[in-house]
Amino acid sequence: MRRVCCIHCRTINQTDAEEFICSGCAMRLAVRDHFSPRLDAFMGAQANPDEPAGLPDQPEDVFRNAYKFRNSDAAILRFPFPFAADKFMYSVNLQPHTRKPAIPVFAAMFDIDEHYRAECADRAATLAADPSRCQVLPQMAQAEWDTLALLMENLALDYPENFALAKAGDNWRWTNRLLGLEQDFTFGDPSTLPCPPFEYITRQVQGDFTLQEQRSDNLYLAGGMLTAPADWSLHFNLGMSFHQWHSPVPVAPGLGVFDKALAALLRLQPGRPARRLNWSLTVNPRLDTAPETYPFWRPAKAKVTPENIGHVMCLRVELQTLTRLAPSQAILFGIRTYLIRFEELARVPKWGKRLHRVLRDLHPEITQYKGMLRYRQTILDYLAPLDDGAALTPGTAPD
Repeated sequence: MRRVCCIHCRTINQTDAEEFICSGCAMRLAVRDHFSPRLDAFMGAQANPDEPAGLPDQPEDVFRNAYKFRNSDAAILRFPFPFAADKFMYSVNLQPHTRKPAIPVFAAMFDIDEHYRAECADRAATLAADPSRCQVLPQMAQAEWDTLALLMENLALDYPENFALAKAGDNWRWTNRLLGLEQDFTFGDPSTLPCPPFEYITRQVQGDFTLQEQRSDNLYLAGGMLTAPADWSLHFNLGMSFHQWHSPVPVAPGLGVFDKALAALLRLQPGRPARRLNWSLTVNPRLDTAPETYPFWRPAKAKVTPENIGHVMCLRVELQTLTRLAPSQAILFGIRTYLIRFEELARVPKWGKRLHRVLRDLHPEITQYKGMLRYRQTILDYLAPLDDGAALTPGTAPD
């Protein structure tokens, strides 16, 4: 008998079946291969992705239900398009995370854009429904304060019109003008904040964050704020080693990508952060695509048609930043998500052409993992007319 954790209600079930009814919430679950050592259980997730499970409606927002999300012209042009060439294969692709004023998403250490208030509201709604989306293991107390200091200091430096930080010894005053917040607190004393320091500051920053603890030449997921994940669960993965966490990713392990990435991260030094881009596809501009909320977003995959694909299909890009914190020596992993509808992306001719070529020639296992197998041909039929076959300049900047 296997222990299987229902990702929706967290009940631990005992079963040998590949599909079964959860004893906690009565949802039909399929057993996934991913195993959590901390829970001593495999993951069980909704078996039929095309049928809503009858859960309560979530509040309407830019990133859910009506999906009112749109990018302005400026937001389209600053989108971090991830393909510098016409083909894609996994690589470590770490670069120094330094400010580059000429590239808007790299102009600040932690990017703030026109969607800031909407993303903070979406995070608050997700946390209200599921507080476990923010968890930090007890040994990471110093890393919580390191994170708070790093984010507050950099936001105040890069956006002085919107954020301010005043210090008098351990007495700090934080001002967030975008959300109308002002907080006096004692640095190091969690009782002087309305919630734990890691949660307090990550509620006010776009993107998800996780904390990695370094032990015995390995990294372990020891905490996080995860309200916009690309189909993975903080609750399930908490405590996993670096390779356990990434075990569902195909192809890359055989190329040694994760061995090289771990080695690079173990060498990361304070004051020398790194960054990389990751990407996937998603139906509708939804931030919260966690396994816990399958019933709210997976049924939309069955509703993609040639008529609506330009509007509903989105390229989802993560600007991943990695910072060695001091004095805790933990690594803060930032996952800043950007969304762009295909119809918006197509307005930049170079991007439409290159996306067609990348997806057309993508490795089959990566095609499946990136979430496009069932509508691959519909995607290619939409993108093909955008591609005249002309040679494109290297790099990601629009021509």
